[in-house]
Amino acid sequence: MNTAQNSDKPKVKLIEISEENSGQRLDNFLITQLKGVPKTRIYRIIRKGEVRVNKGRIDNRYRLKEGDVVRIPPVRVAIRNDDIVLQPTLKYSLENGIIYEDDVLVVLNKPSGFAVHGGSGISSGVIEGLRAIRPEARFLELAHRIDKATSGCLLVAKKRSALKILHDLFRDNRVKKTYIALLAGQWEKKKMLVTAPLLRSTGKGGERMVKVNQMGKFAETSFRRIQQYKGMTLVEASPKTGRTHQIRVHAAWLGHPIVGDERYGVAETNIELKGKGFKRLFLHAEQLKFAHPVTNEMMNFKAPLPEELQSLLKKTGYI
Repeated sequence: MNTAQNSDKPKVKLIEISEENSGQRLDNFLITQLKGVPKTRIYRIIRKGEVRVNKGRIDNRYRLKEGDVVRIPPVRVAIRNDDIVLQPTLKYSLENGIIYEDDVLVVLNKPSGFAVHGGSGISSGVIEGLRAIRPEARFLELAHRIDKATSGCLLVAKKRSALKILHDLFRDNRVKKTYIALLAGQWEKKKMLVTAPLLRSTGKGGERMVKVNQMGKFAETSFRRIQQYKGMTLVEASPKTGRTHQIRVHAAWLGHPIVGDERYGVAETNIELKGKGFKRLFLHAEQLKFAHPVTNEMMNFKAPLPEELQSLLKKTGYI
């Protein structure tokens, strides 16, 4: 009999949008509904008109309203959360790297080398991994993003209502973000505010590149020197905007790129440090400070500097 097989076939779904999902972009809504389906496939079914809102074709940037009815076509999901095989390092970090958790949010100490979101195919990121080890969680979504190579504080919402408030806080510059970075060379200034506009482009290999360009978007980063080392300078960087690779590009624009930066850094410095066993970007999201989305209490979280970064500073030595 084929009953079991037929019951497993994907079917058209009609979902009425509740207040909890109101205001969410259509593409982001579909990503949460079609876990395991590559984003390229999701955007394709939107473009082809297979996804409908109130029976009409719609743009992927459309923001859903309460009462909207979304038609989701039959899409075979490639993987489920419980099918994801987590790398031991990521699994350990997720299970032991929770800085804070309550009913509406989680603050993680993200390890370097793992993207916050998985890409196409079977690759998985931090958020997919968190869902995999928390199968009972009804909702887990990133409130913001940090680069794959960057470690430190990452904020995850456990409720749609909290996510909307957190997005507003980030957009309105009401979240204070503080990073620790090690810059190549001796940076003589004690403080500097950089407001160089940033323009995104695509490199020859298809990778995302960002450069300072007057045609770009406004970007603002405050740098403060912490300590000078032999041939390097430890700084605190506080971005007020959230542009792609912002701190990395602003640091390079100053003439002092971040140590270990393969894209915007100094090749000779990186090769020398690799020879000493240091193989990552020295950029760490140390602190997040913001008002709690429910209680409005000021929250202040810190992620300790990873051991490999502390070790490099000890080996380098003060000047």
